[in-house]
Amino acid sequence: MSDDIPSPDQVPGAPHPRETVRLFGQDAAEQAFLTAYTSDRLHHGWLLTGPRGVGKATLAWRIARFLLATPPAEDDGLFGAPPPPETLDIDPDHPVAHRIQAGAEPGLAAIARSLNDQGRLRSEIVVDDIRKLGKFFGLSSADGGRRVVIVDSADEMNVSAANALLKMLEEPPARTTLLLVSHQPSRLLPTIRSRCRTLRLGPLNAQDMQAALSQTETEIPAQTEHLAALAAGSVGDAERLINLGGLDIYAELIAILGTLPRMDRQRALALAEAAAQRGAADRFELLLTLIDVALSRLALTGATGTPPVPEAAPNESETLARLSASPDQARRWAEVAATITARARHGQAVNLDPAALVLDTVFKIQETAGQNR
Repeated sequence: MSDDIPSPDQVPGAPHPRETVRLFGQDAAEQAFLTAYTSDRLHHGWLLTGPRGVGKATLAWRIARFLLATPPAEDDGLFGAPPPPETLDIDPDHPVAHRIQAGAEPGLAAIARSLNDQGRLRSEIVVDDIRKLGKFFGLSSADGGRRVVIVDSADEMNVSAANALLKMLEEPPARTTLLLVSHQPSRLLPTIRSRCRTLRLGPLNAQDMQAALSQTETEIPAQTEHLAALAAGSVGDAERLINLGGLDIYAELIAILGTLPRMDRQRALALAEAAAQRGAADRFELLLTLIDVALSRLALTGATGTPPVPEAAPNESETLARLSASPDQARRWAEVAATITARARHGQAVNLDPAALVLDTVFKIQETAGQNR
């Protein structure tokens, strides 16, 4: 089944998960799948969960490549079974690897949000996307081998699509494995979750993130620890931060917080004006996210008595410790974070001026800092 489906979650500059050579930081999840495979307990449905951007889709494509390129035990021929595989790695020159790279592997179907009649990307996976699998299952599998289905992400299915997929999980076609990528498994039908085995992927540490980023076209910044802290172990978020200058934005935000409770209004105004520039919608969205991150780290500092490590910007620990030195102060920062997020999102929805939104947010932060003195 040709893989001509858009990749709505692919970060610009990053390779598609099917093109990613290696997966870093997820050895436990890989080993759990291999153990099930080698012990003849290969489940027909797998739910790959974890934060966005930690490699769930990459693992799904690695599993698909492995299953389609590895002969079933009964097909081992006259010379007995080969030793059990110790890795999901498949030679890039293997015919299956070439076909998957070209989107021409007949044993693989990839389901994602598709285009509507106007050529625009839908906001959800619809039932017609799932029904395409009926034709896929109706074809004779290549060489009598397996079929693999990847749904990325399963969270985006509407109710009709989810019910259609549930029927396939209840009565899976022979020698078929369904791989469901899920950022928020709580959004899935409980019956879907109960019919899948879960593989949980965790955030990457700084070393694994640097190794993962080395596979992309992105120039890796020197502040890898800052990047890992700010991206919360997500390679996808790290890519966005790098491409949009997120490390510099957050460093400037922390510098402005460092001037509280008086606050350097000129720097705050410059930050607001930068967010309001034409064509800077992505940077404005990132700034709102980073403000929320800063407030969350402030609340965490006061609640635990210790700033988060590693730092996500120069002098962050000192600033957080000074502004949030007690559980009471932490509570105020948590409350203002919820208020600011709601106000900012409402402002976006009604198309308020981005600069005004940022200034309103900064002044609310200044007010809270004054209350915490």
